[in-house]
Amino acid sequence: MKLKKKLLSGLLVLGLVATAFTGCGKKDDAKTFTVGFDAEYPPYGYMDDNGDYTGFDLELAEEVCKLKGWTLKKQPIAWDSKDNELNSGSIDCIWNGFTMNGREDDYEWSVPYVDNSQVIVVKESAGITKFEDLAGKKVGVQAASAALDVLSDEEEGQKALADTFGALQEFGDYNTAFAELEAGSIDALAMDIGVAQYQIESRGGGYIILDEHLNAEQYGIGFKLGNTELRDEINAALKELKANGKFDELAKKYGLEDMTCLE
Repeated sequence: MKLKKKLLSGLLVLGLVATAFTGCGKKDDAKTFTVGFDAEYPPYGYMDDNGDYTGFDLELAEEVCKLKGWTLKKQPIAWDSKDNELNSGSIDCIWNGFTMNGREDDYEWSVPYVDNSQVIVVKESAGITKFEDLAGKKVGVQAASAALDVLSDEEEGQKALADTFGALQEFGDYNTAFAELEAGSIDALAMDIGVAQYQIESRGGGYIILDEHLNAEQYGIGFKLGNTELRDEINAALKELKANGKFDELAKKYGLEDMTCLE
C-alpha cells in the first residue's frame, strides 16, 4: 500500500509539472503586437468619446491581430520620440499616418496603403487663398512631422516658401495647434490632408484647405531596420484584409476610401 501511495504521489507530481510546462508553452506562444501611435492624430489614431483608443490604423492593426491570433497592445507615444521607442524595443512598429517618403532607408517599410498630401489650413475668414498670402504669417506645424520635413527641405521641399513666413511654430499635437489657430495665435497650419479634413469636419467648418499642396506622399508602417520577418507577416495580413473587403470597409468608415492605395 505504501508503495502504491508513493507511486501515485509521484505520478501526480509529474502530471502537475507537465501541466505547468504545457501551460507555460501556450502562454509564450501568444504574441503581443505593440503598435506605437500618436494618440492625437485622427482619423488614424485618437481617443474616442468613451476613452478608448481607435482610428483607421488602430482598427487595421486589430484586424491583423485577429488574423494572426495575436494580442494587440496600443501604445501611445510622443511623436518626436518614436525612433527611441522603436529602437529600444518598447514598440514593434510605428503605425499611425507615417510618411514613407524621405525616410526610405531609415526603417523596414510595409507596402504603402494610403496616398497623402501635405496641405495648408487657414480660417475661411483669414483672406488667405494661396501660398504667397502666407508671407509674414505665423504658420504652425507638428514637431517631427512630415509637414515640418517638407518645409525644412531646401532641395525637394518647400523651404523657400517657409522662409517667407513670419514664423514657423512647432506643436506637440494638432489638437493644440488647431486651438491656437482658432484663437488667432497662428495664421495657418501645415499638415496631412486626411487629418486636416477630419479636423475641419469635426469642428463644424470655418476652415479651408488651400488648393496648392506642399507635396504628395504615401503612408506605410515602419519597423526597425532588419526586422523583415515581422514586416513580411504584416504585409501578408494587409493583403488578406484587402482581399476579404475589411480594409476597404474600414477606409470607408473613416472617410479615406479615395486616398487608399493598397493593391
